[in-house]
This record gives sequence, structure tokens and C-alpha cells, in this order.
Amino acid sequence: MFNLSPAPRLCPFDTLQELNPFPQKPSQRGPANLLYHIPVTIPRSHAPILLVHGGAWAIPADAAPAHQAGVLAALQAGNDLLARGGSALDAVEAAVSVLEDDPTFDAGRGSFLTSDGRVQLDALLMDGGRMRAGGVACVEHLRNPIQAARLVLEKSQHVYFVGPGAEQFAHSHGMPLIDNAELVLERERERLAHAKARHAAGLSDPTFSGISLHDDKSPETGVPIDGSLSVGWESAVPSTDLLQNENGTKSHDTVGAVALDVHGDLAAATSTGGTLNKTPGRVGDSSLIGCGCYADNLAAAVSLTGWGEPIMKLVLGKWATDRVAAGSAPEIVAREAIAYLYNRLGGHGGIILLGPDGRFGLAQNTPAMAWGIATPAGLHTGLTA
Repeated sequence: MFNLSPAPRLCPFDTLQELNPFPQKPSQRGPANLLYHIPVTIPRSHAPILLVHGGAWAIPADAAPAHQAGVLAALQAGNDLLARGGSALDAVEAAVSVLEDDPTFDAGRGSFLTSDGRVQLDALLMDGGRMRAGGVACVEHLRNPIQAARLVLEKSQHVYFVGPGAEQFAHSHGMPLIDNAELVLERERERLAHAKARHAAGLSDPTFSGISLHDDKSPETGVPIDGSLSVGWESAVPSTDLLQNENGTKSHDTVGAVALDVHGDLAAATSTGGTLNKTPGRVGDSSLIGCGCYADNLAAAVSLTGWGEPIMKLVLGKWATDRVAAGSAPEIVAREAIAYLYNRLGGHGGIILLGPDGRFGLAQNTPAMAWGIATPAGLHTGLTA
């Protein structure tokens, strides 16, 4: 594993002239080939690849099997489509739908609750060939927000819907509306009560401050403040007693997927229930283009997980894909992105990153990140990048 300190050199260029992609004289510039209403696909066949993640946090040892089983099920759903020549977009939607249905993760049923005890969900889907995207946020009556995001991508001239408008749009295109109670678990009611008790006792919650270098989601991640678990985890998942919340319950986190299909198209998807005890209406990075999710056939596909506020401030997904487009290897960029997140704003999280040539990168600066990858060589899962 890499060392996140000191801060990485963020710009590989020695002069501003090197950074400038155009000649000095405007008359010498070639035509701008950036018309994204025309699909951009490199004309060659590819071996399909699918990566998924189930969140980056301090996953306890006794929760590890459920996380790996969940990402494996998501891999199988998406990879079955890719193996039959299906699109990357279909694959990431299918994979994330499986993760949304699994209460092990913070997406769909079993997500964290808002301060008033409801589930509010955000999701984004992006097609790297057509440069089309669909996003929804703060939806409360849809079981699979990633499927609503797909409807926005395909059926609307708009890119993003929120709240009741998103639900009405999805319902008008055939998605059933459900009672929010169907998304709420008793486990989450107990967790919310514990969080409120901490707040009433005056215990600080650094979730949104961007200044704590030790703990990104207060009690949810369970990262000790004393530094006994340092950033840049080099060992296996730490023992359960270090990683449980104070009331003994476990946490979970955002899910996502990126894929490359046989046609050379990239796609990305991210879905989340947000953070525990969040103010109703809060939207994190997951459903924001260029923050928690992004895809472009001329660059890369990315999905991020973790502490949303720093990721948003850095527009970290676009930051990473731009560096792949400039020629850096995804496996290096993934590590640099997480280093940048921590060194600049003290953020914690994880990333999956896939280039148009099939190279990929995984990284996290939390004790663990549930991940899986499907290639023609088989399906593999893990808990540390």
C-alpha cells in the first residue's frame, strides 16, 4: 500500500506551456472534435470488464462475508449481461440494482435514516459513449433509484430530477411508488436514536466539517481517534472490537459500478442513502456528475464512495478521469486521487477507476472497501484495495 504523506505532486507539468493543449497562435489550432451528440467509441473489440464497490469504511471481520457475498451477486448480475454482448450501461445498472436490494449496503432498502427518520436516496448513471447522464436525488418512494436514473438518462431531455419531481417522472414511465417504510429497517431506527443521543450529549460530529483527519463519519466508521489505525491501511481488516460503533451496531456505505463492454463503451453508476442523521434534503457526492460518478469514453469511468463533502469540493471523479485522459495509468491515478482527497481536505473514501483500454485502479484510505471485479479470467472479490 502507498503512503499518503507527504502530499503528492498534483500537476505533472513543469510549465504552463506544457499544460496548454493548444498552440500559441489561435490560427494554428485544429478543429475541436468534441461533438458529444455523436457517440464516441474507439472502433475495436474489447474483453468486457466490470468493477463494483460496496462502500469504503471500517468493515468488521464478522460483516466481511455479507459484503463479499453482496458484491459477488452484483458482479454476477452485471457480468452475465456483458458476457452476452450487453452494454456497459446495462451492466452497471444491473449490478447496482442488486446492491440497492441488499440491506448490507447504504443504498436502497436499509439505508441510513435522515434526522426525521426517513430514507432519502440519490443515484447517478452515466454513459461514456453518448455522454448522457441521468440522476435523481432525495427520492423516498422508489425501491431502485438507479433504475429511475436510467429513465432520466433515456427518456428525458433533462439530466437531474430531485424529490417528488423525480418520483413523478419515474412513475410516469412505469416505476411503482412504494411506502417509505418499506425501505426502513429497525436496525437503522436504533442507529439513528444512538446518533441523536450522542448529539444531545454534546459529542461532536465532524461529518460535514472537512477538518478531521481521523474520522470521516463520526461513530459510523469507528476509526479510532488515537491513531491506532493509521491512514494507508497495510494489513487485513482490523478486529471487530475496534470497528464497531459504541452501541455495537455496524455501519455501511455507498455502492457503485464501472464497466467496459465489448463495443468499447464505458459506463458508471453510483447509488447511496447518504449519511446517518443527515438533514432532510441533503445531497452528497454520489449523484453529482464529476463528483461521485463520471464516465467518458475519451477518459475513464469512475465511482467513488466515502465522505461526500470533501469529494464534492474537489470534484474528485472528474479530477481522476482527466488524469487518465492525459495518459496516466488508472492504477496510479486511483491512489493519487485518494491521497489528494486526504491531503487537501482530510477526506476518507474509496475509488474504482476503469480506462477505455481495460486498465483499472482501486484504492481506499479507510480500513476496508468491499470490491469485486469480473473479467474473462473470472470473478474476484476483496476487502482491501
